[in-house]
Amino acid sequence: MSIQARLPLRPSSSTKAEGAAPQQGSGRRRTARRDQKYGLLFASPWLIGFVAFIGLPIIASAFYSFTSFNLFQSPEFVGFANYSQLLADDRFYKAVFNTFFLALFGVPLGLALALALALLLNVNVKGQPLYRAVIYLPTIIPTIVVVYVWRWLLNAQYGFINEAISTIGLHRPLWLDDPMWTKPAILIIGFWTIGGTAVIYLAALKEVPAELHEAAKVDGAGPFLRFRHIVWPAITPVTLFQVVVSLIAYLQMFTQPYLLAQEGRNDVGAGPNDSMLTYAMYVYQNAFVYLKMGYASALAWVLFILILVLTFIILKSSKRWVHYGN
Repeated sequence: MSIQARLPLRPSSSTKAEGAAPQQGSGRRRTARRDQKYGLLFASPWLIGFVAFIGLPIIASAFYSFTSFNLFQSPEFVGFANYSQLLADDRFYKAVFNTFFLALFGVPLGLALALALALLLNVNVKGQPLYRAVIYLPTIIPTIVVVYVWRWLLNAQYGFINEAISTIGLHRPLWLDDPMWTKPAILIIGFWTIGGTAVIYLAALKEVPAELHEAAKVDGAGPFLRFRHIVWPAITPVTLFQVVVSLIAYLQMFTQPYLLAQEGRNDVGAGPNDSMLTYAMYVYQNAFVYLKMGYASALAWVLFILILVLTFIILKSSKRWVHYGN
């Protein structure tokens, strides 16, 4: 017998590699499953909270929107009666008008003021951190405190705003008692808290390459041309974000008009001639004042669909005016 016949056969290196590959693959899969399990475990508090406090209420409101429900009796299915009732509800149209009025003027003017503040805060002057802190400070004050302070400032008889206006010989508006001035009063309060928007714009301005400004200056471009051709295209992605967020905030506005309208009135009050009645206020009144939970759910879903459609339109139009990268 030859020596080669008595020697045990050894597996080749290729055979070892073929056997090791499945083991390594299964090890990676076990690691991935383990990481996924731990990830879900750590995220479980948020997932449980989302299902309990957001997911289930959304499903419940969709069901209640097709019922007649007053919180004390079992819901009674009425089909699309709640939605058809909207078409004959005058206060519904009033709430839609007031809300769109605030959004139409509040969103563009608020973003313009925030951008102007950001451009000023971006100038390198002495005391710059202090100025930035002062601009941002109103955003960290609770909304209830802000509204009550401004309700005192806008008082028609002894408010500081009217006192300052009278010193220069102008007419003293009845801010909270005249339907023509109630919505401007709400907008003024909103503009006072645009510091957060200004800070976001300031961060975007810091990301604009300085060499582009220098090259434009060499070519003789002034501040306006530099803003138009360099700064504005660079901050359009941030502007898109600000437009969507601000629009949603104005369409859901509740706290400011609600607190301004409650002076000397009950929970049904919405300012003179319902001039402060926003959509969110009307949803609240139907749900917790009139106890029409089914009708309030229908109102909420109409608002949700409206916000969804407007957001989709804005995102589709962004292809024409938003610039990314180069």
